[in-house]
Order: sequence, then C-alpha cells, then structure tokens
Amino acid sequence: MRRFYSSMKTHFIEQVQYSSITSPAYLQKMHGLNSSLRLLTSKFFSTQPNLHSAGPTACLLKTRSIIRFSGPETIKFLQGLLTNDVRSLDDPPTAAAPVYAAMLTPQGRFLYDFFLYGPPRPDPGELELYADVDGSVVDELLAALKKYRLRSKVDIENVGEDFSCWQRFGRGLELDSVGWGGTVGQSDVSSSQGNNIGWNWHNDPRLTCLGYRGIFPSNATPPLVEEDKETDERNFLLWRLEKGVAEGSSEIPKGEAIPLEYNLVGLNAISFDKGCYVGQELVARTHHRGVIRKRLIPVRFLSGSGKEVEQQVSPGSEVIGNASKKKAGTVMTALGSRGLALVRLEEAFKEAGALTINGREDIKVETIRPKWWPPEWFLHQQQKT
Repeated sequence: MRRFYSSMKTHFIEQVQYSSITSPAYLQKMHGLNSSLRLLTSKFFSTQPNLHSAGPTACLLKTRSIIRFSGPETIKFLQGLLTNDVRSLDDPPTAAAPVYAAMLTPQGRFLYDFFLYGPPRPDPGELELYADVDGSVVDELLAALKKYRLRSKVDIENVGEDFSCWQRFGRGLELDSVGWGGTVGQSDVSSSQGNNIGWNWHNDPRLTCLGYRGIFPSNATPPLVEEDKETDERNFLLWRLEKGVAEGSSEIPKGEAIPLEYNLVGLNAISFDKGCYVGQELVARTHHRGVIRKRLIPVRFLSGSGKEVEQQVSPGSEVIGNASKKKAGTVMTALGSRGLALVRLEEAFKEAGALTINGREDIKVETIRPKWWPPEWFLHQQQKT
C-alpha cells in the first residue's frame, strides 16, 4: 500500500511538473489527490470487511512491543511468575514454538499477557528469550518484572525500537505449503524460515484459526509479507473479535479480569501441572470447582430490523436481559458492529433479541458461539457434571 501511494503521488507530480508548485491550481489538485488517496486507502479497512473471502494478509501489530530476557536464570524466573510452562523454550539447537502466558496479581487477577519466543542458540550457554507484550503498558510491565527479579541472574530490557511484531491471518493459510498460502518455490521456503538467529513465522500459540505470528527486526520486511496484502491492524482486531479472543491489558482488564472467564485455558495460556506461580491458588481453585458462570463471548450489534449498526456501542456499555431487565454482562471491546462482551452464560445463548444495550434498547446484542469452545464450557453441560 505504501508503494502504491508513492507511485500515485509520483504520477501526479509528473502530471503537474510544468506548473508552479505555488499556484492555486496546483494546490487545489494536490488537495484533491490527498483526499482521493485517503478515500482509497480507507477502503483497506472496513468495520464490516468480508475477511473470510479475502486471501492471506499481514499486519504490523503497532499495539505490541518487544522485550528481551537474558541470563542463566531466565527460565527459572519466568517459570515461577507466569501461568504457563516455559521450560520448552530452553532448547538450544532449534527455535522453540512460542508460548502464550499471563502474569497475574497475587490474588489471581490478570495483569499482562506474553507471547514468548525462543530463537535457536548456537551456544547453549547464552539464553535469550523475546516476548511481545502490550505496548501501552510496557514501561509499567518492565517495572513489575524487575520488582520480582530480586537477585535472579536475569536481564530484562525493552527492545521495541529494534524489533516489531507481525501477524499473518485470513483464508488460505494452509499448513502444507510452508504454511502460508499458495504454492511457493525453494527460495520462498528458505526465506520463510527467517535467518540464522531465528526470526521465523510461528503458528499462533492460542488457536490455529488466528494464523501466524512472529517478531522480526524493525528495519526489514518479514519474509512472505511481500506476497500478501498488508492491511490495517484493526482488521486483525476484527478477526479476533469474531473468534472471541481478547488480547492485551486494555481488552482483558488489568487487575480485574479472572483468567478463566476470559477463556485463557482454551487459549493455551495456563498449565495446571507446572507447579507454583504468582496467583496460582485462585486459578486452580476456580478450575477444579468446574463451573464458570460468565465468559467472554463474541457479539454483534444489531438494529431492531436485524441490520448491523456501526460505531454505536462503546466498551463499558451494560448488556441487559430483556426478560429479567437485569444486567447480563458488559461490553469489553467494540469496533464497528462487532465486539466482545463478558456475559452470564445463563443469559448468553437464549433466543434472538434476548439481550440489548442499557439505555439503547433499540440496539440488540447477538451472541456468537465460538467454534473452538469445548462443549463443557456451556452452562447446561457444566450443570450435568
């Protein structure tokens, strides 16, 4: 898209190269060009894109930042702090599959999420792990990590200027063609593997349907992105909203969210046999009790006629049950006509039109059953056990 914008602008300049750049006619044409290009580029992001009919696409995740852990006690430090088992990242010869995990309060409430990457290590004695984290809280996160570090032999630094996080998603990301859509040659196979220090695309550790994720040097375009249509990050947000997957400390409220209500077990973020970590007691107790009465659910916002309504619902809006006239949940994330809402399961999957927005009864809330949910997550199944 950037190359297209540049070429369009060059073409326009060639058309007016004999005009004075200070003439009113030139300025008017330039204003018209910029307006047209803004309109054109805006079409690459729609609040109602037909993402399923689009081929593979990629986006730079500007909302994420990168931190680096190094030192001989890195694995031990993270193992006692995060919800998932990170010992698989201590594998010198090869690049390990990334691990998704969360950091909790001592009371078991969500604080931060991490995608941890372990590039291959030619020298087994030099351990480095990278993590992509929520960029809006990176300074706060670094302070929290250093508070827990104490005398551990671990160095933690922000390398967000040197590295960036990317996501590849959409229809056609097949596992058998170097994974990433379409027939590729041997040179593409080689480039897709990144370079010899491990900047590779990886399966998203949460769900296969989310595509591929990776961190790459900021001064270079990741392999295979040139073959895709690079898109706005908000399109990946819409992709996640439809799948019912929250990400980061703004979508999973920091210091408040109960990890199991935000489906972190189903997103491969929690290990129940790894041993102790900060906040483990509440998570384990809630899990073994077996009944989760509220969950984060993908939703659509509709008018009374059933048409999707755009940009009329904001995070924090209350979801009301029409029959009970009581609060059934809260909208946590919203973009266009889609969102994520934390809803009581006894109210979530009733007949159409059962839920509305408090104060906007003309807006109906339609819940969507995620295909990846296991049957036991539905309340009627929980009550049988």
